[in-house]
Amino acid sequence: MRSLTISRAVQLLNGKNKSMTPMAKRAISSSQLTIHQLPESERSTTKMMQPKEELQFGKTFAPHMLQVHYKKASGGWQAPAIMPFGDLKLNPAAAALHYGLQCFEGMKAYKSINDNTDLRLFRPDLNMKRLKKSMERLSMPGANDFDPEELIKCIGELVRVDQDWIPSGEGYSLYLRPTVIATHPFLGLSPPDDLLLYVITSPVGPYYTSGFDPVRLTADTPYVRAWPGGSGASKVGGNYAPTMKPGADAMARGYSQVLWVFGEDDEVTEVGAMNVFFFMEREGGDGRRRELVTPPLERGDILPGVTRQSILELSREWGEFDVVERSITMPEIRDAAAEGRLIEAFGAGTAAVVTPISCIQYKGEDIEIPATGDLTERIFSDLMGIQYGRVEGPEGWSVKI
Repeated sequence: MRSLTISRAVQLLNGKNKSMTPMAKRAISSSQLTIHQLPESERSTTKMMQPKEELQFGKTFAPHMLQVHYKKASGGWQAPAIMPFGDLKLNPAAAALHYGLQCFEGMKAYKSINDNTDLRLFRPDLNMKRLKKSMERLSMPGANDFDPEELIKCIGELVRVDQDWIPSGEGYSLYLRPTVIATHPFLGLSPPDDLLLYVITSPVGPYYTSGFDPVRLTADTPYVRAWPGGSGASKVGGNYAPTMKPGADAMARGYSQVLWVFGEDDEVTEVGAMNVFFFMEREGGDGRRRELVTPPLERGDILPGVTRQSILELSREWGEFDVVERSITMPEIRDAAAEGRLIEAFGAGTAAVVTPISCIQYKGEDIEIPATGDLTERIFSDLMGIQYGRVEGPEGWSVKI
């Protein structure tokens, strides 16, 4: 099994041995981490967590959290601390509450399917890189001194403290939510001086409780999720709040989520809060070669998903069909479906891994798509196998804590 320890994973993050890279001044330092645990009697899973089969996504929380403050007046990042889970105390003038100066990540910790003491993260280096870029996009001062490898070590300690809250079995995990908010109490519109980086965790079960549940989408919405020059490539709260109303409108019309499009040609971007893939046969005289297509990142309006990148790398390694990052429009999808060239489609993200798509409404017409396809099931199985240590994966993907 080509799994890694956290220390080796963070070496890959930097592309060289840590000893060759001096720590930035006042960066996050795992060596300063303090741990304040609840008494054993207060953190018993039997008293505080329901049976794993009853878990609902994001509603149950493990008893501890990680906090790291950034204070400009005190020189930058302060000592990290693991403490009992609890409410935050914020000044009502905190910039996060007024101007959306907030970003976050979504990742998971797993127990190996073969050994409950074997705890793993899935490609945490990519989450840390994205969190750093999100902070930079919001002009958060702590991004300059952000040390991703040290935060990975702190998160690993948090997972160890609450490892009893990781449900056993494939499909079960501990969802991790690293978050950075601006706590600077100032109503002026300017980059903040103070931040709070915290990580909370939540035990979760399989996204699909009884097999795959294909979703029906609508592209018929007057709203736009993101645009060139905006913040669509960053994981910031401001990208998600405006999607609530379009999502609710879609559900009221009988569709699960919105398929977001952009521009006069209705270029596809994302599905709900996931990246999107289409498996199809090419048009023309090339023997109807198959290709897996996902929209490109260059325009800056699509989130660079960890699952998205993993699917692209796995599929290219198979070498069985073309794997293409290119613009794809709704008229192209409509034509491919009408000509029998659209084989399958799916969304991809941390929560569900992959989500089959069975229908897309476009200009009042329902485009039916075969679901669930063989490729969707294969990608789901392979990624889950790597995450839970059931199968061997590429170096650096399965990181032992």
